[in-house]
Formats: sequence, structure tokens, C-alpha cells
Amino acid sequence: MRKIYDIKASRKRRLNLSYSTAIRIPLTKSIKFVGGVLVLLAFSGLLLGTKLNTPTQAAEMTGTENGATSQEEREKLENELAELERQILEHQSTVAEYQKQGKTLTNEIKSLNAKISQLNLQIKAVNLNLQKLDDEITSTQKNINVTENRIDGHKTALARGVRDLYEADAQSLIEVLLANANLSDFFGDVNNITLVQSNIRTALNEVVALRVELLEQKQELAAEKSDVENLKNYQESQKKSVATTQAEKNQLLTVTKGKESEYQKILKETQATAAQIRSRIFRLLGGGELTFEEAYKYARLAEGATGVRAAFLLAILQQESLLGKNVGRCSYQGAMHPTRDVPIFLAILSKLGIDPNSTVAKVSCANRDGAYGGAMGPAQFIPSTWAIYGGWEKNGSSWEYNQSKDYIGKITGQTPSNPWSNADAFVATSLYLKDALNSSACRNYVSENRNIADAQVLAERCAAARYYAGGRWYYYRWAYGEPVVVKAQQFQKDIEILTAG
Repeated sequence: MRKIYDIKASRKRRLNLSYSTAIRIPLTKSIKFVGGVLVLLAFSGLLLGTKLNTPTQAAEMTGTENGATSQEEREKLENELAELERQILEHQSTVAEYQKQGKTLTNEIKSLNAKISQLNLQIKAVNLNLQKLDDEITSTQKNINVTENRIDGHKTALARGVRDLYEADAQSLIEVLLANANLSDFFGDVNNITLVQSNIRTALNEVVALRVELLEQKQELAAEKSDVENLKNYQESQKKSVATTQAEKNQLLTVTKGKESEYQKILKETQATAAQIRSRIFRLLGGGELTFEEAYKYARLAEGATGVRAAFLLAILQQESLLGKNVGRCSYQGAMHPTRDVPIFLAILSKLGIDPNSTVAKVSCANRDGAYGGAMGPAQFIPSTWAIYGGWEKNGSSWEYNQSKDYIGKITGQTPSNPWSNADAFVATSLYLKDALNSSACRNYVSENRNIADAQVLAERCAAARYYAGGRWYYYRWAYGEPVVVKAQQFQKDIEILTAG
């Protein structure tokens, strides 16, 4: 035990590369030492020259020709997606035009036909997006393999370096001085060992940085795999929607027998009353239920403060199939990003007086591929995003609450704002959507397509997709953004009935 302790203590000192109270150099083994220095310098040069490849660069390592082919394929997919996007938007414009012309049987049938065509085009777009994701997954996995190999190389080089320095440390300063005929030889070797120590220090930092990059790459891969799973689920739902819409059209023609008067009679019978709308159950995204009347009250409060329309906000916060997975069932431990979210999560709960291990503090689970969860409450905000709107600022390694920057609490009157409060959740979502609607990504999306579709529809589709997927929103503009927009249009009709009564 004593020997092990001594080795650990000695190693601890040697790995503290800023330690400089004594330098011991085994110049009696000068040939071996100089050879070791040269090896270390070679390894250090390799380490210092190491640079993390992007997925594209990693793919290019397999061959220039393959890289060029891959780039051509990606460009081809992008062009095909752009064309499908244009066709989808044209069909949507057709549907909207028939709806504007009034509720007649002829227009309804034409609208349903256009919707079926649009759904089929969306399925094609999903297939192309899946191809893109498969390519990204392959590239990211190659990049992970390259990074892991380089980390292994770093570890080997560092092990040799530390071992040689350990051997060098076995000689005393007196022995070193006596072993050198010339003082210049002594200082030359001192400079060499100092250089090696400096390079090892840099190499250690490089290993740490590579490990961080590797973890990020693995999270990226997990997110990409989750995207594939979600898009495949959406693809299946779209196929069912096509069948449902076709059946709806056939049923409509059967019941009305092609007569306009019969259609108008059915239309009148199916219109909801204000009383029915008020009592309708509204299921929140992060769990819990309200009457529609209560939900609309919160939505109006948020709309008045942010300008984000209540119908759109309600459509976001209503439970969706894509967002219904792993909601509020897990402890923060293991589900939440350990450095980005756990510290602020614990700070929020401490301020609110909530036990982080209680049922109230349950968060969304990590997915099976390893992508972090940790989303809180009805709005499903991760802690680091809640901090932006809830008045939290980082001070060194800790988080501090600043009431003057609690933008949620300023609107609801509740400070500190609470992610598990319905009122706070509605307002937080509205603030986030306001920023998303004004983002350069959504503004550009609107600008590029506004000659085909309504600007509000485009903006809200983009903002909804960003709410769900952040920077990966473009994959979800149809899979999540479009269903939200459609639901918002339905809620808007309900709101008009309520406000007219």
C-alpha cells in the first residue's frame, strides 16, 4: 500500500505541469533521454497538429472522389426538396383559395383533393429528408470514429511522455550536474525537458477539448437518430391522413348526393356552439388539463403582452403526438444535460422551494439514443432556456435570480416565475415564440416563399418548428410546424365564435 501511495503522490506532482520547485533530469541516461525527447516532440507535434474534422471533412478523408460525389448528391437532394417545397406551398395556396371562396360543396371537394395532393407531396419531402439524415448520420459516425482514434493516439503519446518524465525524475540535481562536462549541455537538456513539459500540457488540454467535442458529436448523432424516428412516425401519420381525407371526401359525396342544399344542412349541424367550446377539455403539452375557456384566458394574457396570437399559442401548447413522448416522467438525474441544465435547474427549484426529487419536479426523459431530455412543466422548457426569460444569470459557477429580468414574472405578477405554473408556462411560450417569429431564419423563410403562401402561415410554421427542434427546425416545418398551423386555424374559428357570443 505504501508503494502505491508513493507512486500516486509522485504522479500527482508530475502531472501538475506548472510545478517548478525542482527539476531532476537523468543525464546519466542521456542517449535514452534525448531519444525520448525526440519521440515526445514528434508526438507533441502530432498532438498540436490535431484538428477535429467536421462531418464533411471526415467524409472527405475516405477519398476526394467519394467526397465530391457525396456533395453532388446533397445538392441534388436540396434541389429536389426545394421543388417539392414549392409544389406543397402551391397546393396549400389552392386549399386556402377555395376556403376563401366560401363553404360550398364544390369548393369543399376541390379543397379536399388539393389537400390529398399536398399530403402526398409532404410524404415525398419526408422521404428526401430521411435520405439527408441518413447521410448526416453516416458522416457524423465517421467523425466520431476519427475523433475516438485520435483520442486513443493522444492517450498513447501522453502515456509515453509521462513515463519518460517519471524516469527522468529519478535523478537528483547533484547527479545531473556531475554528469555533464559542460554547463551548456546541462541547460540545453533543461530547455528540452521544459519544452516537452509544455507540449504535454498543451496535449492534455487537447485531449480534454477532443473529449468535449466527442460528447457533442454523440449528442448530435442521437438528435439525428431521433429526427429519423420522428419523421418516420410523421410519414405514417401522413399516410393515414391521406386515407382519412379521401374517406371524408367519399362520405361527403355519399351523404349529400352531390346536392348543395344537403351540404349546407350538414355544415350547419356540425358547427360548434360557444357553450360547447368553453367546456371542451384542453390538454396541455407537458401534462394536465384545463377547460378551453381557462386556456384561452391564459392565452389572451400572453397575447396582450407579446403580440403572439392566442390561437397559435394554444396550438403550440396543446398535446401533440411528437411531443407527447417522455413528458414529465423522469428524475433530472440522468435525463438532463449535466453541465448546461442541472445547475440552473437546481437553482430554480431552490428558489421556488421545490424538492428536486419530488414528483412535482419530474422532467422529460432522455431518449433511447442518448439525447438529453430535462424539459419542465406545461411548456416543456429546458432549464437553460427558461433562465433566459425567467430572470436567471450566471455568476461564475453559480446561478443568481434577478427579478428585474424575470420577463415572465413581470407579465403574470408571479416572481420568481415557475415552470410548473400554467400562467407562467403560457407566457414563457409566448415570449419564446415572439423571438422565433422575429428570428432571421423565420424572416428569411417568409421572404423566400411569401409569393406562394400567406406570410403569417409561413412565419408560424417556422416558429412552431423552432419551438420543437431549435436549430434543426427545417426538418420539422411540415412534421410539426404545419399541424400546429392547421390546429391554430381551428382554434381561431373557436375563438371567433366565443368572442361573437
